[in-house]
Amino acid sequence: MNGTGKGRIALVAAVAGLCLLTLIMAPMVMVSSFPSFMGGGSLPDCEEPAEQADDQSETAASDIPQEYLELYREHGEKVGVQWNVLAGVGKRETDHGRSTLPGVRSGTNHAGAAGPMQFLISTWGGAAKIKIPSEFNGYASDGDGDGWADVYNPADAILGAAKMLKRNGAPENVRRALFVYNRAWWYVDQVMEIAAKYARSGEVGAPPQAEPACDPSLVAAAPNDVVAGILDYALAQRGKPYLWGGTGPDAFDCSGIVYMAYRSVGLTIPRTTFGQWPFGVKIAAGEEQAGDLVFFNSGPGTGPDRPGHVGMVVSPGKMIEARCRLCGPIKVTTYRDREGIVGFTRPLQNPGVLAQLELREQG
Repeated sequence: MNGTGKGRIALVAAVAGLCLLTLIMAPMVMVSSFPSFMGGGSLPDCEEPAEQADDQSETAASDIPQEYLELYREHGEKVGVQWNVLAGVGKRETDHGRSTLPGVRSGTNHAGAAGPMQFLISTWGGAAKIKIPSEFNGYASDGDGDGWADVYNPADAILGAAKMLKRNGAPENVRRALFVYNRAWWYVDQVMEIAAKYARSGEVGAPPQAEPACDPSLVAAAPNDVVAGILDYALAQRGKPYLWGGTGPDAFDCSGIVYMAYRSVGLTIPRTTFGQWPFGVKIAAGEEQAGDLVFFNSGPGTGPDRPGHVGMVVSPGKMIEARCRLCGPIKVTTYRDREGIVGFTRPLQNPGVLAQLELREQG
């Protein structure tokens, strides 16, 4: 075995050891540095996620039925919207399903809305109960895995509401998302007031984004030392804030952290998301690997040929991203359940990058 192979084994063993030690000694802060190509940064510590209940008020605990509270949290985190905003909608619409008015448990109300989150049947998908998977246009969702999207089922309805808020601006522009949900500004104000009362802080902030458990594969998945160095730099930025146009060292935007991670190992790629998308070789979904890029449609001005957001794959299903100013710090998240994926690319297969690698090896 050559020296490089021995180095890779040592790298993986060191990461695994750090993870085990951190879990045993938490919450003690551990700091360790790992060698990487061209001296990249150190791998960040592994931290236990904070207890979710810490961000809810006594009002939330006493007013929201436990089943609903768990669903607001589960689907809010899954989709990426504020759980307390979902709870505010559920409270304003049907008092978390406790209302006895028409349309809550069966039928519709005078406006044609149904279920605990009061979806118009046409908005839900054309029928109150839809078999999944199915061809439909709407927000019909299967939140409990029973194969059906039932507008009267709280698990299904809350997941559908989370998707609707997400598609229309949440978590960044939650007021706009609520206005689309029910086109009245007085309604938006009421839901926001309720949501604030449900939060311990008394504010409607960004949704909770728990840091994933310590995972040695974040580095072990790297196919070679070049990718290991790229990941080393990117992972070292976890916890830093998002800044539009930022390229570090204190803050980054989505394409900025990608650009600087590649630059840390001596490789030059385009600076912006719009430039990075056509630069790399397209990779089929399911074949992506660490160091590849995953692109998203991020709203107005973006689309299939012009994605507006990018993350870097750290292992299959996981990416590191600088998402938005209100989305929390740079972190490792999942991408397979995220809406709007445009595709994957591999910058290391770009002819210009291959030439850079060849010149470096010759030097």
